[in-house]
Amino acid sequence: MTPNSSAVCDFIKTLYPNEAFIALHEPRFWGNEKKYLNECIDSTFVSSVGKFVDRFERDFAAYVGSKYAVATVNGTAALHISLLLAGVERGDEVITQALSFVATANAISYCGAKPIFLDVSLQTYGLDSHAIKEFLEQNCEVRDGLCYNKQTNKVVRACVPMHTFGHPCEIDAIKELCDIWHVNLVEDGAESLGSYYKGRHTGTFGKLGAFSFNGNKIITSGGGGVIVTDDEELAKRAKHLTTTAKIPHSYEYVHDAVAYNYRLPNLNAALLCAQLEQLEVFLEAKRALACEYEDYFAACEDIRFLKEPPHAKSNYWLNAIAFKSKEARDAFLEYSNANGVMSRPIWRLLSELDIYGDCQNDSLQNSRLLADSVVNIPSSVPPR
Repeated sequence: MTPNSSAVCDFIKTLYPNEAFIALHEPRFWGNEKKYLNECIDSTFVSSVGKFVDRFERDFAAYVGSKYAVATVNGTAALHISLLLAGVERGDEVITQALSFVATANAISYCGAKPIFLDVSLQTYGLDSHAIKEFLEQNCEVRDGLCYNKQTNKVVRACVPMHTFGHPCEIDAIKELCDIWHVNLVEDGAESLGSYYKGRHTGTFGKLGAFSFNGNKIITSGGGGVIVTDDEELAKRAKHLTTTAKIPHSYEYVHDAVAYNYRLPNLNAALLCAQLEQLEVFLEAKRALACEYEDYFAACEDIRFLKEPPHAKSNYWLNAIAFKSKEARDAFLEYSNANGVMSRPIWRLLSELDIYGDCQNDSLQNSRLLADSVVNIPSSVPPR
């Protein structure tokens, strides 16, 4: 039996009692946020220098298991700098997935490079290692230690898998392919803080990883992002490039590169320090919520709940369900949003946007299937 839209919405409302409107994902500020903000304000260090920026970078690196973390103003900035540090140059190409938020492709474009859109896995909802292997074997060759696209004679410099909705890709298989083909792996972990693959945190498999703390993420400072790496020189370069490449000096302004004003303000870092203290509580609550959804939809014939992939522990950032037809999906979207339960379709495929319509891609068979069937449903940590 499959419940109708009304029944599904009624069930969701039982998970968020006493809320007239149920948002897709809203933040919870239950800890030291106000205390740390007041400390930051009293210190007068509210911009890109201050103890909370330093503390957050240390605490975040320790949490995900990387040696270094460099905080940025948002996740897109973190991914942009990560790609630059991975050597992506104007005229290069970068493998990624069409099923992603536009920031993934935009960060590639900021480097003057061009995305190559490949299909995703129906198990992980992220970049498919089999699609990468097939594309490389059919279209590429290694010359002088670089991977060249034989169709364009451009260097395929990097690969950017995105861990969709917090569900980890088969990142070990992707890394193995990247190593064989001399392609730099940069992880887009924007959605996957608190997610693990085979016991290792996402974002730490590649040369660099990027995370986001936008207002709808699992922890937030209203904005914010971070770069993680185990390479000391890359970390130092990341900090330099994100602070306008200013050479440290007590009063002189000397800059040795065209760089970026991408550093995270201390005010935002104060929020993130408090949010990070609560991350395990949030993760536990979100897993419990996902179990409620999984149990409810288990008996549904025409609606499938998207579960964490094999060998993975997902943060269940955004819960998702898949309908058997686009018509059923659209009917649910219309009903739920008109009745106080926010839902949204998965992103329009990046390859279908006019700005990226000329980019090379494969069949995108799985991506199109998911784009026509998947809906995100409310995923906030339930109120106390």
